[in-house]
Amino acid sequence: MASESLPSVMLITANVGSIFEDPETMLQGWLHKFYESVQTLKPQLIAVHMQEVGGKDFEQCMGNVDAFVQSLIDSEALKSFDRSLVFLDKDFALVDQFTALGNLYFVHESLQNVQLYDFKTCRFNTIQGKQFVNLINKKTIYEKAKFPQNFFPGTVWSRKGFLRTRWNVENRIFDLANIHLFHDASNMVAMETFPSPYCKYRKRALEHVLQRFSKDKHDNVPLFLFGDFNFRLDSQGVIQTLVAEATPEYTKEDKEVTRITYKDCDGSSKVILILEKKRFEIDDPDRLIGENAKWLLPFDKEMKCFTNQLYEYDRDFPPSYPYSEDVTDGRSYMKTRVPAWCDRILLSKAAKALVKEDLYNKAMYSVIGQEVCMGDHKPIFLSFRLAPTQVNEDTQEP
Repeated sequence: MASESLPSVMLITANVGSIFEDPETMLQGWLHKFYESVQTLKPQLIAVHMQEVGGKDFEQCMGNVDAFVQSLIDSEALKSFDRSLVFLDKDFALVDQFTALGNLYFVHESLQNVQLYDFKTCRFNTIQGKQFVNLINKKTIYEKAKFPQNFFPGTVWSRKGFLRTRWNVENRIFDLANIHLFHDASNMVAMETFPSPYCKYRKRALEHVLQRFSKDKHDNVPLFLFGDFNFRLDSQGVIQTLVAEATPEYTKEDKEVTRITYKDCDGSSKVILILEKKRFEIDDPDRLIGENAKWLLPFDKEMKCFTNQLYEYDRDFPPSYPYSEDVTDGRSYMKTRVPAWCDRILLSKAAKALVKEDLYNKAMYSVIGQEVCMGDHKPIFLSFRLAPTQVNEDTQEP
């Protein structure tokens, strides 16, 4: 089968928490880079999984969400996409259910046989037109859950959870699931040991999702799981590498260490690193930017627990978080956290077999808007062609 006849797919994960707080500048810049990527890669199926829809101040900014989505649907870049499905969890009044997740799907007119699964009837139905899915009235065409509060001890409130849909694209069946896991609440706690308590919370939540998907009443099918996993680096290892033999000075409040200042031990008293609960400031920020950040990869360890279940393509891009929210600066990180690859696109083994790879077809795993401000998270994408249908038939997961 000629490669050109195989469906082309673009999966995108984007934590959009900060762009809705600046709809005039940051949001427009985000859209521009998104359109540019679509026009360059020319996918036939686009899946955008968003986290923190409406922003961190969602009660004030949620009104910008519908306009944002409508601008996508009406855009020149997507004019040939004649079908779309929009799932937005934006009803923050439902505290026990609200996840602030958004799944946007766009289907090109050249893609003929595309169906969505109904989790109640266990049947596929053909997608037609452009739909804003009402999450209250149409609960059967998606599966959404907010993680129990006890998954993240010590937190007062959380929006973390997942939102899954199931697809049949020209006789290839697979799940597309959006996920948002818990963050590191304190640099001071995260640096004490690895795995940190936060790593363990994330591991438990991800294991819960994978087990739930594998043991429910529905057939096990290839899974593309992409979102903000909030995976963080081994902070202790990163800090030890940065400070080497530097001398730590401790600042305490009520007998609790609130700041560690690492100073050069050569007698110059040069400050190398300042660490607080939400502060991570090094003397040479360029060590973390662009190609210079590759030394951080060995400290990216959280995914190792899942390598028997999930696959990730090599990351040749810098950590996706926490970028500066200064609209004139697209490359620098905020001085708040150890930079990390929070935003990922992971594949089950059966999903990996759905990706066409040969001499002429290579999956592309990269970042959107590397040089411009896209908010505190850079959107990450995976672009590929689906393999011929017989591969799907031979690799259904047991």
